[in-house]
Amino acid sequence: MERTDYNRALALAAIFQAASLVKDLAWRGHCDEHEFEILVGSLFAFDVEAPQDIYRGEANLRTGLERIEVQLKSGGKPPDMEITRYAIGLIFLERKLQARPDMLEALGDGLKAAERQVEYFNMTHDSVIARLADVYQESISKLGPRIIVQGEQTHLSNPAVAARIRAALLAGIRAAVLWRQAGGSRWKLLLGRNRLINEARELLHRLNT
Repeated sequence: MERTDYNRALALAAIFQAASLVKDLAWRGHCDEHEFEILVGSLFAFDVEAPQDIYRGEANLRTGLERIEVQLKSGGKPPDMEITRYAIGLIFLERKLQARPDMLEALGDGLKAAERQVEYFNMTHDSVIARLADVYQESISKLGPRIIVQGEQTHLSNPAVAARIRAALLAGIRAAVLWRQAGGSRWKLLLGRNRLINEARELLHRLNT
């Protein structure tokens, strides 16, 4: 993958979008279904490299692109620390995952098994989401430290909602892989903040015209 601001902006947008869906699910018990389906679909894009192809177009990352501007432009404390905490946690866990080839292999096997289920159910069917949640628990959750999700206990204790949260987190890990492959790093996030904001603004302007 080319290490460009464009690719980094799209990958970061996908991370923020996954974090936003996690927050919505945890506090409201539901989220934007189209955005959720797009992120789940990215988990099965095994032979695609370009972020705009993985997410089926820039427009499907609009929420994440808007989040880049909102969360990064303050220069100080982000307006939504919860979403930022999830995003940073996903990037951190992905780095730990890269140091565990055994877990990467298990993760790949789990996703291939979930892909076989998609042949019989739609991509966001409860059975597929439950399998993705199991994949997350059997791999990412064991890396530590776990991402602690805040929200309404009624939703967090609902098995179906909890499974969707884990599936969204798994999609966030997928986006974090793209972020790293595009040259993203903690320093790029800190020192290259303005370039990411400008790239996100240009993309949003193009989508709105």
